[in-house]
Amino acid sequence: MRLKNKVAIITGASSGIGRAIALAFSKEGAKIVVVDWSERGGKTTVEQIKKQKGKAIFVKTDVSKANDIDQMVKDCLDKFGRVDILVNNAGIYRVYDLHEMPEEYWDKIINVNLKSVFLGSKRVIPGMTKQGKGKIINTTSIAGLVGFAQSGAYCASKGGIIALTKEMALEYAPKKINVNCIAPGVIKTTMTKDMLADPQTKQFLESSTPYPRLGKPEDIAQAAVYLASDESDFVNGEVLVVDGGWIAK
Repeated sequence: MRLKNKVAIITGASSGIGRAIALAFSKEGAKIVVVDWSERGGKTTVEQIKKQKGKAIFVKTDVSKANDIDQMVKDCLDKFGRVDILVNNAGIYRVYDLHEMPEEYWDKIINVNLKSVFLGSKRVIPGMTKQGKGKIINTTSIAGLVGFAQSGAYCASKGGIIALTKEMALEYAPKKINVNCIAPGVIKTTMTKDMLADPQTKQFLESSTPYPRLGKPEDIAQAAVYLASDESDFVNGEVLVVDGGWIAK
């Protein structure tokens, strides 16, 4: 098992990519802290982990609030005693022309997608430093590398995650804390459900992906397993793109 006896906190784990990562980590032997705002979805993820004989707890958390993040880490330490892996995966998306986007939506997207990476990482790094090792994996997007119309705040937040990942990787490499990010392409999740329900949009997204299908959450989960494992100890500050070749065009 590639993650045997490791303890992983995964945000945004009530569905989609976060749930897939939680299940994949559990299969590799990790103990999981499932973090999300959705209590129903989060507890379902925990149930699925336990069905495959894994260990997990759910912590309801608003990842944009420092007090909630503090409680998230405290609950993890109280239950499992340490944090070996943090996956900053929580994210939201809104479609708006930039000149029409309400300021509160801009703030919400930046806070949930980007500020949460700062808050979560800040809280776990001291413990990882004492342990002498740690892995932080941030979920960005190809929208942080190329532009997508009507996605200004989302693109800004995901681009910010890439820049922050590289800064953290340089700052904490001497302490043997690896910081990397994964940039998914178009993945079939609840976040993309409405987009994919429109035939024209779906056709565009499929035709823009050279590999002849859209992505699955499991595609991202396997990349996360690699970055969380000892196999990636010399990988640091990288953007692992998992997009079927979208940005290779």
